[in-house]
Amino acid sequence: MTHATPGRGRRKVAVVGASLSDCGRVDEATPYALHAQAARRALADSGLDRSVVDGIASAGLGTLAPAEVAEYLGLRPTWVDSTSVGGSAWEVMAAHAADAVAAGHANAVLLVYGSTARADIRAGRRTGDLSFGTRGPLQFEAPYGHTLIAKYAMAARRHMHTYGTTLEQLASVAVQARANAARNPEAMFRTPVTIDEVLSGPMIADPFTKLHCCIRSDGGAAVLLAAEEYVRDCRTAPVWVLGTGEHVSHTTMSEWADFTVSPAAVSGRLAFERAGVRPAEIDFAEIYDAFTYMTLVTLEDLGFCAKGEGGAFVDAAKGRLLVGGELPVNTDGGGLSAQHPGMRGLFLLVEAVRQLRGDLPDGRQVRRPDGSLPELAVASGTGGWFCSSGTVVLGRG
Repeated sequence: MTHATPGRGRRKVAVVGASLSDCGRVDEATPYALHAQAARRALADSGLDRSVVDGIASAGLGTLAPAEVAEYLGLRPTWVDSTSVGGSAWEVMAAHAADAVAAGHANAVLLVYGSTARADIRAGRRTGDLSFGTRGPLQFEAPYGHTLIAKYAMAARRHMHTYGTTLEQLASVAVQARANAARNPEAMFRTPVTIDEVLSGPMIADPFTKLHCCIRSDGGAAVLLAAEEYVRDCRTAPVWVLGTGEHVSHTTMSEWADFTVSPAAVSGRLAFERAGVRPAEIDFAEIYDAFTYMTLVTLEDLGFCAKGEGGAFVDAAKGRLLVGGELPVNTDGGGLSAQHPGMRGLFLLVEAVRQLRGDLPDGRQVRRPDGSLPELAVASGTGGWFCSSGTVVLGRG
């Protein structure tokens, strides 16, 4: 298999460390503590000393992110990024970090995140609804009562109207995510669910019942990217960044040209082109799944099936999305079942790296039809209400 190589004078870039903090129900930790725990574990995973880290990327915490996070971690970086585009921020920042390392502007960049979204609600430190405010373009939609979930629900209804996608097909995404979570001891919810159980749950925003929606958890994650010359000093096999893409499509729903097309249609195309691979070559996918519709439409837009065929593609009876299926998707259980502490895009990268390195036990580990480890993966994050997308194609060393 041939992959695209960086241009002359540009260094190859690998993920050399990846880890999660404690996740799920974490009542006693602060978000800063989860950042630190994930960062320490990712550095230990890499085998590199913290002194090599000269870049940091973080978003979602503090007034001056990532400066506050860097200070808490005892780092003094010479390269920083805090691009905040919701859940896709981590794939976008991974793209920026890879470009910086390839160009020699940094040697090792730490991406790190932590959130106590669940614990904060439990303790009364915040409410269950996170307001994005009413300033700027949002002022034109706020009077109509649009919530984030309602916007995703509207998009799902449009896909159903245009292409005949069914509630059962959307529910199939939740059923297969839970089946993957059942194999993952780190997942927050592991009890299998059925199509009927998904459909009969309490309505949240039509057509989404409770199990169509992501869970709320605590947790953190960290990924360390480094230049190729550091790989020989690492304790784990490298996972190479082969290609990336990013795209911002809209903020207001009135400016979204087509509710059935996500920004992954652009970020995915760019990532695959730059990696020199086709969707058909990908062994598994990690996709942002705050709601079941996100998985379905992102699979279409990344090119795993034609537009409008996502419903049939994800049908639970075919089991394509399962570990061991034709195209395993969200192999840890995803945001629908494993963990979702907010901006979940970094968790996609951690899971992709673990799978490509073959770190996981039988039953949880993705394998190709011949029994070998996977070679190629894609992680695609979505931010806002399908406002932004970042896609990263990764390859095993």
